[in-house]
Amino acid sequence: MSAAAGRPGFLARWSPNGEWVLLIVLALEAAAFGWAHPRFLSWENLFEIARLAAEVGLLAFGLTAVIKTGGIDLAVGSMMGLAAVALGGAWALGLPIGAAVLFALLLGGAGGALHGWLITRLRVPPLIATLGTFSLYRGLAEALTGGYASYTGFPAGFLALGQVYLGGWLPVQLLIAGAVFIALWVLLHRSVFGRELAVIGHNAAGARFAGVRVGSVTLRAYVICGVCAALAGVVYVARIGQAKADAGLGYELTAIAAVVLGGASINGGRGTLHGTLLGLLCLIVLQNGLRLAGQPSEIAGLLTGAVLIAAIAAAQFLFRPTVRPAARDEVSPLSENPDELTMKNSQLALLIAAILGGAALIAVSNVFLARSVVEAGATAAVPAAPGGANAVALPPPQARRVIALTPKAKADPYFVSCKQGADAAAAELGVDLLWDAPTDPDPAKQTEVVEAWITRGVDAIAASCASPEALSSVLRKARARGIQVISWDADAKPDARGFFVNQATAEGIGTTLADEGARLAGGAGRYAIVTASLTDANQNEWIKFIQARMAAKHPGMALATIQPSDGQRDKAMTETRNIIRAYPDVKVIIAVAAPAVPGAAEALKQENRRDVKLTGLSVPSLCKAYVHDDWIQSIVLWNTQDLGYLTVRAAVAVADGTLAPGATSFSAGRLGTLQVEGDQILLGKPFVFNAGNIDGFNF
Repeated sequence: MSAAAGRPGFLARWSPNGEWVLLIVLALEAAAFGWAHPRFLSWENLFEIARLAAEVGLLAFGLTAVIKTGGIDLAVGSMMGLAAVALGGAWALGLPIGAAVLFALLLGGAGGALHGWLITRLRVPPLIATLGTFSLYRGLAEALTGGYASYTGFPAGFLALGQVYLGGWLPVQLLIAGAVFIALWVLLHRSVFGRELAVIGHNAAGARFAGVRVGSVTLRAYVICGVCAALAGVVYVARIGQAKADAGLGYELTAIAAVVLGGASINGGRGTLHGTLLGLLCLIVLQNGLRLAGQPSEIAGLLTGAVLIAAIAAAQFLFRPTVRPAARDEVSPLSENPDELTMKNSQLALLIAAILGGAALIAVSNVFLARSVVEAGATAAVPAAPGGANAVALPPPQARRVIALTPKAKADPYFVSCKQGADAAAAELGVDLLWDAPTDPDPAKQTEVVEAWITRGVDAIAASCASPEALSSVLRKARARGIQVISWDADAKPDARGFFVNQATAEGIGTTLADEGARLAGGAGRYAIVTASLTDANQNEWIKFIQARMAAKHPGMALATIQPSDGQRDKAMTETRNIIRAYPDVKVIIAVAAPAVPGAAEALKQENRRDVKLTGLSVPSLCKAYVHDDWIQSIVLWNTQDLGYLTVRAAVAVADGTLAPGATSFSAGRLGTLQVEGDQILLGKPFVFNAGNIDGFNF
């Protein structure tokens, strides 16, 4: 028998868990999305996919080593956030940026070592240990920032790690993630350490009998995972130009999904780093393709969940392994548990169906929509002569302009109302409107939406910025690619956009809210503020002017507290209840987020505190019942539908060149002629809604 007689074949060595099937999945995804949009297969978009995969990829690469031991690390996203805050804090304290980065990486390694110590020394199950540090690390990050502070102003050399494209096309993040991948691949697949990880995952007790130092190897695996998470935090800060406590929120789920989809066994012992990479690319390509096709971002989450459920269901019910009766001398202490579920190629075939089913549906819908628009335009443009012949050969119709609007959070009722006006303007002007954003304010995810629009090549982008620092870098990129950019609702940096559609000045909003609050309190007493997020840029501006106006014009008013509601009505109700219990002498509450006003009103109603007055910034549709029952005395706002309408009008005018720098007025359709001051298009002054006028408004 030759020396190679018992050697597994090439496919078995490089694809022991059916990883090759994921290559087919990627090819079919590329074909489907390439059919849906021609720019999907461009080099620019391929490198954009790689850039999007960098941060989650770093988490997934570190998790592969941990999961291979049979463990888990649920705290990688939280460690990413803590490392980001640590880096920003160290930089703010005066450390050189290189030292601040090193401090963040050392912190990640220390966090991983803590996990390893809890698991190997105290025998805490990995799930419990990392679930505890999941909350611990995120809590530390929030404590260090007060929940609202963020660090900006990093040097250009550091920001290059996340924002610069070498040669104009190669993102620096790809080089960082690629270097980590290569180093870990060699460590996991070409070293004794990698074989020890697999042995521990198969059978930790047997590994001890075989001479493996289980505790030491497991500890090193968690340290590697922690350092990778911290490095992801560093890249994240460099990309968005801002370090804040919610960095990496939810990233751990995508990273774990990539590892499992790549063929790793959650029970340990099996998994390859290149399988993790392929699983990650399947998920990122799915997200990128859907965004490029103009589909809502939540569809990607829906299909990702369907993929994972399909994998679990297949493993549980359809593809149970058949175990061949073995002789006693064939069984070793390091053999796989016969009850363990294994990932087969047939299971991965189900993943193909789950992914491609959604991809093909989107592709077909986009292609037929495009054809219907072209055919409709051609029919209207070319009149038929008698006898069925065309009388005049007219040129083909021009493509419709594509205008892309991103709110800060599309689940917010305020922005839902804005979209109604935006849709109306798009219909009037005959343009295609793209509307997408994260469900909750998340600058990193909002930049991903804008990046997809840049690749798609839209005519104009209008952004309501969850973070001016984060969005401005990507908006500058859009302008460099020839895309017209404006901001609305919440401004970007002046050099990142052309015009700002200003619903009302921050000073005007803050002044109006302060005056209303003081009037309701009789000019003296304590007031409390309920906001959406302590890191929200424009709400913090409003609060600043509220406090300034109170100090200047209403000195008898004193601020009791400012509490966040996370943009959720229920959270606002809870926070308001806590405020009136902790500060029973509060006379008025000012809520500066649309869902927070009715949430605060419900708390006052349940507590029967008619002595506490309520005003704030919200939409009439959410507040009418409470206004008529006198739980809300007034709300301050502008016509949100008009804001969305004006934004689309302005974006189209900028794209057409009919609105250029230096203009002093702007014809805005049904809104008439509006004033332009410098680079700001002004919608008008804030309006106060009360019981006497609120029924006249239906938005």
